[in-house]
Amino acid sequence: MKKLLINNRQLKGLVTDLARQIVADEWKPDYIIGISRGGLTPAIMLSHWFDIPMKPLQVSLRDGGECVSDLSSAEDAFGYITQLEIPVPPNLVRSDPALRKNILIVDDINDSGATFNWIKEDWRSGCLPDDPAWDQIWGYNVRTAVLVNNLGSEFSDIDYHGMEINKNENDQWIVFPWEDWWL
Repeated sequence: MKKLLINNRQLKGLVTDLARQIVADEWKPDYIIGISRGGLTPAIMLSHWFDIPMKPLQVSLRDGGECVSDLSSAEDAFGYITQLEIPVPPNLVRSDPALRKNILIVDDINDSGATFNWIKEDWRSGCLPDDPAWDQIWGYNVRTAVLVNNLGSEFSDIDYHGMEINKNENDQWIVFPWEDWWL
């Protein structure tokens, strides 16, 4: 399999491109979620750029399948109101758009789409899954950014990307600077 090596200079350029796209959209995240392992470095870089917090999220579908649910972020995005905060009858929607947080989920690559699909399903299923508010949250309050977007991915809703590839036409393995820094 062909390898595409990305060096540190290129990495900085890709992250800068992501930041510029987000600024051009006039959208600012309240915090960033970095997907372990590959999304942590670009997430930290963007966190410093925007001077906002970064939280790691473990989604390791390729590396053994260990995934950690983060329903507090789902509630932040949803604007979830507990009955302790505001007493509401159980049949009323518990989402307040004014309380919704903007969250940027960052990974190194949108390869197959499995990671972003897992997060999207996990968040929805863990926080009032049948509420129609979810149709407006993903893509507005929750956005995604990757250094490399595979056009052949099953997740086609990436909001920001540094570069695009199409593994269906040119199968290649992307090697990021943190994967072989000792060489």
